[in-house]
Amino acid sequence: MATACLAAAFPRAVERYEDAGLRRAVVDATAPRTSLQVSAPQPGTYIPQSERESAVSPASMRKAYERVLNVVERPLAVDPAQSMYGVRNVNNLEAAETWLPMPSGLPAQMSLAAQSGLAEHSRMSAGRLPRAGDTVTAATREVEAAVTTETAKRLNIKVGSVIHVPGMQRDPLAVRITGIVAPRDPESAYWTTQPLLRTPSLIRPPTQGGEPETYWLGALLLPPDAAPVLLGTPGEPARYWLLTPDPAALTAHDLSRLGSAVASLESGPGLVKVRDSTDADTGVSTDLDEVLASYAQLRSGVRPLVSVAAFGTGAVAVVVLLMAGRLTADRRRTELALLRARGASLRGLTRRLVTETAVVALPAGALGLAGALLLVPYGRAPYAVGAALAVTLLACAALPLRALAAHRVVGVHGAREDLASVRPSRRRTIAELTLLVLASAAVLALRSRGTSGTSDEAIGSGASGDLGSSGDQLVATAPVLIGVIAALVLVRLYPLPLRWLARPAGRMRGAIGHLSLARAGRTSVSTVLPLLALLTALTTAAFGGSVLAGVADARDRAAVLNLGADARVEAESALPATLPERVRSAPGVREVTPLSIAYEAKPGAGVESVPLAGVDPEGYARLADRTGLGAFPAGELKAAPAAPADGTSKPGADGSAKAPLPALASSAVADRYGTHPFSLRLSDGSDVTVRITLVRDLTPALPGTDFLIVDRAGLGTVAARPTTLLVTGDQVNGGALRKAVAAGTGADTDPTARADVRLRSEERARYIDSPLQSGAERVYAAAVAAGSGYAVLALLLALVRAAPERAALLARLRTMGLTRSQGRRLLVLEALPQALLAAAGGVLTGWAAVRLLAPGIDLTSIALATPGGAPPTGTAALHTDPASLFLPALTVLLLATGIAAGQAWWTGRRGSVRELRAGDSR
Repeated sequence: MATACLAAAFPRAVERYEDAGLRRAVVDATAPRTSLQVSAPQPGTYIPQSERESAVSPASMRKAYERVLNVVERPLAVDPAQSMYGVRNVNNLEAAETWLPMPSGLPAQMSLAAQSGLAEHSRMSAGRLPRAGDTVTAATREVEAAVTTETAKRLNIKVGSVIHVPGMQRDPLAVRITGIVAPRDPESAYWTTQPLLRTPSLIRPPTQGGEPETYWLGALLLPPDAAPVLLGTPGEPARYWLLTPDPAALTAHDLSRLGSAVASLESGPGLVKVRDSTDADTGVSTDLDEVLASYAQLRSGVRPLVSVAAFGTGAVAVVVLLMAGRLTADRRRTELALLRARGASLRGLTRRLVTETAVVALPAGALGLAGALLLVPYGRAPYAVGAALAVTLLACAALPLRALAAHRVVGVHGAREDLASVRPSRRRTIAELTLLVLASAAVLALRSRGTSGTSDEAIGSGASGDLGSSGDQLVATAPVLIGVIAALVLVRLYPLPLRWLARPAGRMRGAIGHLSLARAGRTSVSTVLPLLALLTALTTAAFGGSVLAGVADARDRAAVLNLGADARVEAESALPATLPERVRSAPGVREVTPLSIAYEAKPGAGVESVPLAGVDPEGYARLADRTGLGAFPAGELKAAPAAPADGTSKPGADGSAKAPLPALASSAVADRYGTHPFSLRLSDGSDVTVRITLVRDLTPALPGTDFLIVDRAGLGTVAARPTTLLVTGDQVNGGALRKAVAAGTGADTDPTARADVRLRSEERARYIDSPLQSGAERVYAAAVAAGSGYAVLALLLALVRAAPERAALLARLRTMGLTRSQGRRLLVLEALPQALLAAAGGVLTGWAAVRLLAPGIDLTSIALATPGGAPPTGTAALHTDPASLFLPALTVLLLATGIAAGQAWWTGRRGSVRELRAGDSR
């Protein structure tokens, strides 16, 4: 039941987080990028004026809007509540009113828009909504309009104001403001697709030198019925239909079809239909295809890693089901052999076993499926039903198939099947060699191609395979195949150490050691499946734990690279001199390192700039060593003492008596400027001469590949004032730190004095940008936990199967004088070789799997994806995690020996009558 539940829940959980990731990507991209912007020029001047005015009327625009909606192909769905249509002027119109603000003496400009849905997406702040007269034409002299609260505030517009804009072959058009509206949802697509409708802009036109000039640009919201009046202005009016996709209707499994639907509208059959419905010159533009491609690229990096976990856990589950069937067949060997001896046919025996198993397996599978549907109520049901059905059929077939193979020939007594005495058959050898070839091919493919088989060109093309493809399935099974091969090799090697230890144990005093090794050597060959399950589970757990640890380490490292410490306090101007002490007294703060950063330091007479940071060498060296970002000896960065006034010291490169400041530089800066002294001009007008003496790739003060670090004591008074504080501490309290910074900078009373405070924990959380990443991590962790649980279950099944035989052995040996303590040692020593073999093999196999597959595993997609598709800080590589290697192995070892000791203790407390019954086969 549990296996059916997990198998049915897995595809639904994956579908849930993939769909959530896609919807989050579309929402975060904002409406200006994801909306389908259908635009057409004004009706041609060669047609009658009445037809031109009719073409921009609300009725015609509405009909065209409905026809365009019908062109959009599924699965791309449009949200009608956030879609709109209207007419606006392409060229802005100058307003003649002098009471409008003119920062540089340039008149304000206006954009007129007659857009649908104003009443539904706004509420009145003052006045009333604009209305059109009986009939508005291109020659109408005056129309009504509304403005938003932000436009009214910044442009000094009030209810009743009249704004005149130029007319074309007519008098200027008067626009009377009848109302001021406030957006109901300022972040909705209605207002964000065209931000000018909500918020005016201060425009700075390009100039040829001189002081920059600016002017205000605002929007006047006309009623849709007044759209024909735009035809009488020189603003080149254009029709538009803005279709906003509905994020709730988008699904990741339709990603390829979504890309095809968008491409069809932009430059395919859909565009032809749109032009037939609107105008021959209509165009469709959107960045939705880029958003989908970016999400597909992120998913192509995440999916293969989840596939590795799914294949590992699935393989362990299959092995455990097969092992349960085999152990049941071994327990019923005598019963089934007797049935065969009494004339039962193989077909009849198989039918009987299938029926017996189905009576239990089918209800359990149905309950597991129901549990999965309740546990994960989102997703397509057919995949869940198929997965649960496959598990149920395997459970039904495991016992009959094993019995069919074991009882093909009628026989009551079979040969011994001790692991130390039975030689592998040729068929088994061939099967093992085939698995070895497959494992080698999977490892080589993964190391050379990585987890995803999708090429970069394919991702960018928008083909269906790219938007929905995952890595090669053979590549995803590489860790599982490594565990299987290791298990088969260990099973072949298992008898050798037992034989080597048997002779020395035989010469020792007491029979416990020799007897335990003899018992371990006589373990049935059915031990192969438990060992296979244990090693596969331990390999999967070690590999999965290393993946999760690598993701966490990569995010921590990226956060440190961006901030340089546990917290960073930064301001555009100099910070107060008392702020470092105030911050140092905040809870959780251990040390504060002040920095003086000049981002626009210009070397020599060049125009390019190099970021320069002035530091205190001692404290900064400790910080660099603690964070692992370019550690250096503090003495090599200290500035030389100031030269005496008598001029006895050698002048520097700039002719001054100061020696050049030692500088720590990045490799790129060192390659450009070498080790010779050169001067830097700072933003305050002062000059400083530096000479590069240390080269490091990274440094805490400045992220990126260009930086210079010098002793702050060698800078001028103004340049040496700190602008940044790097804060270190075990548990920095963000609220207390921000409160201390606000009080120290005076931001409580003066908002302009605010300093930016960023915490390492918050920076780390920024990299979990998409539900696709967090969902994949949860599924991966659940798969690793399930694999570990199956390993424990395999161990318990094997021990429970051998429990009656061990109890009988202890009972018989107690009649010969075996004490309780000797019985505990016997069972523990008997279980120890196989448990130790599984634990040691699991550690070695997990380590080998990580080392072999690390070159082909890139964790950057799942660990360091950033908002907006920006390149991540650094990369995330796979490395071994000691805890993931040793903890599961030690758990198996302790569990095996603990159960053996517990069984010995419990058997010693019970009587031995049952175990000593005559004729008992145990």
